[in-house]
Amino acid sequence: MTGPGVEVVVARYREDVAWTAALGLPVVVYDKSGEPGEHALPNIGRESHTYLSHIVRLYPDFPDFTVFVQAAPFPHMPPGATPVSFAARILQNARMGLKFSGFACFKLKCDRLGRPHQMADPALHGHRPGFGRDIPVGAVYETLFAGPAPEAFLVTAPAGMFFVARDRILARPLAFYKKALELVVADADDAANTGHAFERLWPLIFNGDLRLNRSEGT
Repeated sequence: MTGPGVEVVVARYREDVAWTAALGLPVVVYDKSGEPGEHALPNIGRESHTYLSHIVRLYPDFPDFTVFVQAAPFPHMPPGATPVSFAARILQNARMGLKFSGFACFKLKCDRLGRPHQMADPALHGHRPGFGRDIPVGAVYETLFAGPAPEAFLVTAPAGMFFVARDRILARPLAFYKKALELVVADADDAANTGHAFERLWPLIFNGDLRLNRSEGT
């Protein structure tokens, strides 16, 4: 999809995505349930793998704005959020010409190891291969960006749900996204929490600061 407009990209496992019909917007659902289909993907790398796969596939032909969202987004949004209110917020963002915005009802701050985090809470993450381990936010940052990682990261788009303008996606070269995708694929079951690290990095990935781009070949 090119030209003016908005496209919603949904990362699905087995969730019910019937709610997307109420958005009234173009939607692409990437399915990791194991069912065959045009947008089927292997069930690896969390939603980060889905989003990066989409970007690499489409680059540079994005609409003016893209919404990246998990398939069950509403528990992370303000109370009472519905598909209709979600669509209204998306369109308001587009009318305002926002470059980047998160949809979760909270923000967080972490260090290079993703701390504080809840990866040791068995009620939340005990079923994941990366249970009990830190989140390699700083290490992933230094693999992708020029210069050392900052001491702290302000995460304005937790839960992997955000709105981003086309020019902010294109501020990073295709090689950047391919390298990011390779990192996630190399940790396919997210045992090292690589996919989780991207949840903390999306605001930096899409902040438009060209000084963070590595020189070609580095």
